[in-house]
Amino acid sequence: MTFFFIFFICYPLAALPLCVLYLLLPIIYLFVNHIVRYRRNVIKRNLKLSFPKLSSKELKRIQNRYYWHLSQIAIEMVKMLLIPRFALRYRYHCVDTELVNKFYREGKSVILISSHYNNWEWMIVALNEMFLHHGIGIGKANSNKVFEKWVNLARTRNGTEVVFADTARQTFEYYEKNNIPAAYMMLSDQSPSNKNKCYITKFLNQTTGFIYGAEYFARKYDIPVIYYEVIKERIGKYRIEMQVLTEHPNNEKPYFITQRYSELLEQTIKREPAFWIWSHRRWKLEL
Repeated sequence: MTFFFIFFICYPLAALPLCVLYLLLPIIYLFVNHIVRYRRNVIKRNLKLSFPKLSSKELKRIQNRYYWHLSQIAIEMVKMLLIPRFALRYRYHCVDTELVNKFYREGKSVILISSHYNNWEWMIVALNEMFLHHGIGIGKANSNKVFEKWVNLARTRNGTEVVFADTARQTFEYYEKNNIPAAYMMLSDQSPSNKNKCYITKFLNQTTGFIYGAEYFARKYDIPVIYYEVIKERIGKYRIEMQVLTEHPNNEKPYFITQRYSELLEQTIKREPAFWIWSHRRWKLEL
């Protein structure tokens, strides 16, 4: 069923121009928001606990904007299957690539840390072309292996390598031991699976556990860490802005990187709340 959906529906749609695909936005929005009510209770609970001072009307507005944004991301994920390189460069650009590339010239890898905010998927496709480093996206494996296979074909077709958490250690060891500068993209806003193996802090008005894998690898291999934010300029067009968290991780206090990341991410979300992935069960662990 998944193969049929991707090969006979998604790929033909991906061949269409984005401006045509966006005509489907109202239909998808109606379907996810008013028909299936995709994870409605999770979204409402997350928003209410994160913004307790907002009125019901304001929360409802964010919720509706989130469903519209989610519908747009779904379209852009389909287009990702066949988006040409020139179109990707135009629609998804970094304003300060030199901030990253200077580390390549110094023979250093970088860890690019961010979240599931705005269009995170296009960053994976663009990563290897955007910077001088070899691009590596590190994430969680999908339970649907057929879906994972076809999506990874799209993610890696411009040279970016995709690895999952269970092989992250071997990947870091290979590239760092062989002195191959890599740009490791790590989305660190997933809910941790073990409350005893996470950094706990206050985030969006709630006690929150953060995975500290990025900080662990940064300290182990002395890799500079850069926070990047995906900013939507208009529909289908994004820019990447970057900020160095630390050039020398082992000079920082324990958990400085993870704490600073959580603070910057909160600032990002509060500026445009609808663009974060509220349908994710971020606070499912009892901490």
